[in-house]
Amino acid sequence: MQFVGKLIGFFLGYKLLGGFFGGILGVIAGHWADKKLYELGSVKSSFFGKKLTRQSLFTQTTFAVMGHLAKAKGRVTEQDIQLARQLMSRLQLDSQAQQQAQQAFTLGKEADFPIRQVISEFREACGQRQDLLRFFVEVQMQVALQDGQLDQSEQRILFTIAETLGISRPQFEQMIAMVMAAQRFRSGYYQQEFEQAYQQQSQGGYSGGGYRQPSRPSLDDAYSVLGVTASDEQNTVKRAYRKLMNEHHPDKLVAKGLPPEMMEVAKEKAQQIQAAYDLICKAKGWK
Repeated sequence: MQFVGKLIGFFLGYKLLGGFFGGILGVIAGHWADKKLYELGSVKSSFFGKKLTRQSLFTQTTFAVMGHLAKAKGRVTEQDIQLARQLMSRLQLDSQAQQQAQQAFTLGKEADFPIRQVISEFREACGQRQDLLRFFVEVQMQVALQDGQLDQSEQRILFTIAETLGISRPQFEQMIAMVMAAQRFRSGYYQQEFEQAYQQQSQGGYSGGGYRQPSRPSLDDAYSVLGVTASDEQNTVKRAYRKLMNEHHPDKLVAKGLPPEMMEVAKEKAQQIQAAYDLICKAKGWK
């Protein structure tokens, strides 16, 4: 029902501002009203026990699944708890949201955690918006891969999540490969300040004594980040890049239910996509 504001806006604009162009202005105003009502609208969650905003449900579901993934390896380690705390800190959650996140993480550790039910309700609350759902899965994949490996229990849970959200096995496998490549790419050497420092070292101008050149990001990883291959033509690579940038646009994701606190996570992902594309273009000599 996100068209109600547009209809009302067109009617009021047509009547009050006069004519068709007034109606168009009303539609624009109604569109922003629809977006805001959607963001602030409440959704049902039988698991979390109360009505929540879509953004609050996104955050709580994220931390509940994190707890479930941590427990899947047998026991929750101090590293798992620290990782959850780091994410809370990174998202700059206020005290109430942090408490809710901690409670959700604890609930996720329970042996009877109803993963399919929780994810099904999450999917319904998100209006089955595929870019938002894929972003959620990517976040969980990143969490599971923080220790550098993905065991069978973690992979099984991740696929259960993906399958419940309507993501096929081939799509899931490609997403795993893309996330793993993105993590390797992120740890690579691509920032201009490092290049400048290396140039100073090679020219004898760096006197820090302990500087060592970081490893550069792999071109193969750059292709994997975009989900393309080295043999793909420029137009194919460009389409993949534009599609991913559109799917990971922070403002668009927030409008669809992503908590504003997670904008930095979305921005970082978009930066990785941009950096991967730039590296491919540079290697290929594309403009």
